[in-house]
Amino acid sequence: MATTDEDGRTAQDASPAGPTPRAGSPAPGAAAPGARMPRWLPRAMVLALAFVAAFQLGSWAFHQLTGLLINILIAFFLALAIEPAVSWMASRGMRRGFATFLVFLGLAIATAGFITLLGSMLAGQIIKIVEDFPDYLDSVINWVNHSFHTELKRVDVQEGLLHSDWLRKYAQNSAAGALDVSGQVLGGLFQLLTITLFAFYFAADGPRLRRTLCSVLPPARQAEVLRAWEIAVDKTGGYLYSRGVMALISGIAHYILLEALGVPYAPVLGVWVGLVSQFIPTIGTYLAGALPMLIAFTVNPLYAVWVLVFVVIYQQFENYMLQPKLTSKSVDIHPAVAFGSVIAGTALLGAVGALIAIPAVATLQAFLSAYVKRYDVTDDPRVQGHRRRGTGGPGLFTRARRLVQRLIWQQRPAESSADTPS
Repeated sequence: MATTDEDGRTAQDASPAGPTPRAGSPAPGAAAPGARMPRWLPRAMVLALAFVAAFQLGSWAFHQLTGLLINILIAFFLALAIEPAVSWMASRGMRRGFATFLVFLGLAIATAGFITLLGSMLAGQIIKIVEDFPDYLDSVINWVNHSFHTELKRVDVQEGLLHSDWLRKYAQNSAAGALDVSGQVLGGLFQLLTITLFAFYFAADGPRLRRTLCSVLPPARQAEVLRAWEIAVDKTGGYLYSRGVMALISGIAHYILLEALGVPYAPVLGVWVGLVSQFIPTIGTYLAGALPMLIAFTVNPLYAVWVLVFVVIYQQFENYMLQPKLTSKSVDIHPAVAFGSVIAGTALLGAVGALIAIPAVATLQAFLSAYVKRYDVTDDPRVQGHRRRGTGGPGLFTRARRLVQRLIWQQRPAESSADTPS
């Protein structure tokens, strides 16, 4: 029972917290012991766990299949490159699969013949270098003795090389690395076979592939897909045309240099430099220049230095002057865009990205240009690179001329007053 104080209020009314809770009752705001879990919470937890598991599985599968996806991408662009030749033979009544086989057979014969010719030439030059190595060593020793007043002998140098620790370690590392090289060669051959098979199917079954893609799209989207495919074929062909022109120019330039130096096999080496430097991205320039330098060294060691200097200078000329102009004309993209696309492709996919970046960007640019609304450009002089008169104040030359005239006119009254007799 509540008690009454002097002011007539009960003890329960005087308490600010209200009535005292009973023993064993839950505190205010706490869940009751018999409350159930919401029905949506288990489903949400299972859905979140399933989403995380699917994301992890997809990420793992993507990383495992990255090599295959890159091979398929290369095969697709290779099929686009041979599409005009295959379509031309198919329009003459030849079966498309047989036409694709003939194109690949021609490419294989040309590649095998070129590699065989270069291999025999390189083997002969290596044999010549090994046979003439004592003479090269004698010339180097004579130059060292004459320049530094030493008394070195070839026998001492050979014995020191044969019994040196670094030569023994190098031989051991080379023997251990032979298996790695063999594995890389086999992997490269398997990758080449994979690309060839996918490219063959893409080129031979091109119409069927296009029909399959269009069958799942509405008519309006079908026209867009076919237009994008046609643009990709045109841009890839234009890119290969520009590469072929640059290979021809590079081959002729290096042939002239090697012929002037008297280096043997100058025509073959010119073809080697032109093809390898243009169609093997990133490291193609170094591979292309190494072989002419090696063969020039067999003629005269100084000639190898001249070849190296010429390769470096020509590479700069090609990167900053020749390639941007040819690329802008053949694939119709700005030179800066072409240069930036190569850098971006290299950063994303390495050598493969550098090779397919320009045709991919050209295709995307040509396809999206149909959806960009354009307007007539105003005749404002600033559009033509000129400055509009009456805005921005006079130019620097005009302000300097006015300042000089002001100074002259300020001095003229003083000079005239000094010349006037008093």
